[in-house]
Amino acid sequence: MPDQLSNAQPQFLTVGEGEAAREIAMLVRPARAGNGAPALVWLSGYRSDMSGTKAVELDGLAADLGLACIRLDYSGHGLSGGSFSDGTISRWLEEALAVLRHVAPDRIILVGSSMGGWIALRLAQELARTLEGPKLAGMVLIAPAPDFTSELIEPNLKAKERESLAERGYFEERSQYSPEPNIYTRALIEDGRKNRVLDGIIETGCPVHILQGMKDADVPHAHAMKLVEHLPADDVVLTFVRDGDHRLSRPGDIALLLSAVKGIIRSSTNRQMPA
Repeated sequence: MPDQLSNAQPQFLTVGEGEAAREIAMLVRPARAGNGAPALVWLSGYRSDMSGTKAVELDGLAADLGLACIRLDYSGHGLSGGSFSDGTISRWLEEALAVLRHVAPDRIILVGSSMGGWIALRLAQELARTLEGPKLAGMVLIAPAPDFTSELIEPNLKAKERESLAERGYFEERSQYSPEPNIYTRALIEDGRKNRVLDGIIETGCPVHILQGMKDADVPHAHAMKLVEHLPADDVVLTFVRDGDHRLSRPGDIALLLSAVKGIIRSSTNRQMPA
């Protein structure tokens, strides 16, 4: 496989002002000269970063096809500054928007995993609302978790967790993927309500391909089906992986992801061609 920028040094972008300023790390692969296809944009999940398996494989695909690829770490994640406990959907959305406007690709395909799927959907709304920034050519969402704070966490809170939120401002939950517990703050949950997308029609204006494991213990596959109900105006494909977990990082899962991204690239190219 061609060079995947394994030795590339991250760039840093200051987002926010004063006490809210934080340094956001990003890895930007330029497109091959003359390649006008959309740039691929990786959006990680909660507590994940741009060096994960799926992110690196996506960058490898960009290298193979001569595409631009943009990866970033949200504040409190990976190489970026800022405190994880200060993180909210609004804050991480602001950072993703800032990176896109800084790099300034003409067209993009958003590839979002878990919470990154929520960020992708909010990005689509913000780009359409402001008419500033790149044009959205497509989305691939992996085990998307839009509104997970209000849809998946709040309804299942135990009395002890509610008490911790009220008294300490956060609660902890054992993680399957790390020895460190997941931390969910009151600010994250309250801000999540302001960023809900599953309360009306979501108009992305582009094709969407959703990949969802049916053995996902974190985001049930019914959640993906609910998301599809809110995307009635778009070209949406939902692919279930019968034995797939939340990460969908096995070789077969990665092949499925890359195939979905290639399909969106072909679709965007066909739509650009004159009738």
